[in-house]
Amino acid sequence: MIDKITRLLAQKAREAGRGVRGTSAFLRDWQEIKKLAPQQPDFPVIDYYPVLTDRYVESGNLTHHYFDQDLTMAQRIFQNNPAQHVDIGSRIDGFVAHVATFRPIELFDIRPLNRPISNVTFRQVDFMQLPDELIEYTDSISSLHVIEHFGLGRYGDPLDVNGHLKALDNIYRVLKPGGRFYFSTPVSTQQGIVFNAHRVFRVDYLVSLFEKQYDIANFWLIDDSNTLRAGLDCHSEAARHSFGCSFGCGMFELVKR
Repeated sequence: MIDKITRLLAQKAREAGRGVRGTSAFLRDWQEIKKLAPQQPDFPVIDYYPVLTDRYVESGNLTHHYFDQDLTMAQRIFQNNPAQHVDIGSRIDGFVAHVATFRPIELFDIRPLNRPISNVTFRQVDFMQLPDELIEYTDSISSLHVIEHFGLGRYGDPLDVNGHLKALDNIYRVLKPGGRFYFSTPVSTQQGIVFNAHRVFRVDYLVSLFEKQYDIANFWLIDDSNTLRAGLDCHSEAARHSFGCSFGCGMFELVKR
């Protein structure tokens, strides 16, 4: 297993010079995550996919996933017109840019952002350790393709197999009662950790989590063919099997009770 990982790491390092810098950190975290994984049986380590450079780049530098996600969620925020909107870690060159064209948006991210952007306010925040002044801070919050990364060390954060749960709990605390949470994450028939790239979730697992604290206003799915599908029943038998996705994107609009 280690030989296979080492070969994959070498390939990654050749593709990006910064990969050399991230190789030792990945190998250290790989050994540690295997020790921690039994503490969270819902998310076994099912595979690995080394991401070596993200801890060294600025906030929101993702260059793929997903045009439809960013556009759909920005349109919903425009339609709902909240008093304030905060985003947690979503990509700047897509979703954040969309929202900033029609309203101010405040960004929270563990990574730095060292350039000013019109209509965007930035605050460096570790969402695993929420400052008290952010409790019930906003009536609208988003986090798109982010939660799957918390606690996996990809961005230099400490390893925590419950990182996704802690981050979701803190997002709930930041949101005011009646406020809306716009959320997306990878979904699949097989739930677990693909270290250190991300987690993948079953749709029914997410629904069971959210319904303890939110009403589900809308659900969308980007399937394996990158087709946006609206009007799906997230409580259906098909949802229990994540609509057959190997690596789709589940998108929720949630209202805090």
